[in-house]
Amino acid sequence: MSEITYVRGDATVPSVKGVKVIAHVCNDIGGWGKGFVLALSRRWPEPEAAYRAWHRDRAKNDFGLGAVQLVKVDPHVWVANMVGQRGIRTGSKGVPVRYEAIDAALGRLADEVIELGASVHMPRIGCGLAGGKWSRIEPLITEQLVKRGIAVTVYDHGEGGG
Repeated sequence: MSEITYVRGDATVPSVKGVKVIAHVCNDIGGWGKGFVLALSRRWPEPEAAYRAWHRDRAKNDFGLGAVQLVKVDPHVWVANMVGQRGIRTGSKGVPVRYEAIDAALGRLADEVIELGASVHMPRIGCGLAGGKWSRIEPLITEQLVKRGIAVTVYDHGEGGG
């Protein structure tokens, strides 16, 4: 069985051949403006526009914790907006990350990725502004994606590892 590949670099520029899905975690309140989403928006306007429309029309769609939205940004590149955090602030209810929502979203993502015949690329999802611990998220990625034969690359940006 393969494992997660760790590289230093920018997850918005996956350097492999074939179809690629760039996965990241969004919040459940329609906020898009800090963290990895800024790097996505610098490259493509579509993921943010699609996420905002998805949130705006949430009464009529599946928007919510654990949901996944795939947005095509290039002939061979998709962005997966995965709703895996409740709100945006660490407060009385703890950190915003919701591990069970990330787990559900990764499961849904796996089905889509297999259908596309794609590889998955991501930063350390849920560990930045969402406040999650990689030691809790890495096993979810292994279980939902790697064990199903999906190639996963995790990108560490800049100096030092998270």
